[in-house]
Amino acid sequence: MSFYAGIITKKLNGSKQFYTEHLGFAVKFENEWFVLLERDGRELAFMQPDLDFQAPIFRNAHDANGMWITIEVENVEAEHARLNDAGIGIAVSLRTEEWGETHFSIVDPNGIGIDFVNYREQ
Repeated sequence: MSFYAGIITKKLNGSKQFYTEHLGFAVKFENEWFVLLERDGRELAFMQPDLDFQAPIFRNAHDANGMWITIEVENVEAEHARLNDAGIGIAVSLRTEEWGETHFSIVDPNGIGIDFVNYREQ
């Protein structure tokens, strides 16, 4: 089974720019109202809201509540330094949790939290 998540947003171009410039995604497909991004075989889509040809459940823009994205990385400390040096605001400081993950978080242009994580054996 294959699937990807889609986010309905008024910030289509800003989302594309943020994810491609700062998070290593590449554009797999795009048109004037939709963009499909890919990184390491994983896909994430963004679509404009209020499109008359879409079913009503696919028309409302995301409100930035109740959603997050996790990106597992080999070297979470280096990723933290890279994004911090690029001026990306760090929403949750780099830390190691008692259950063994080291992580930090940023927020995308849509208000969605992105957690960068590395899992280490305890």
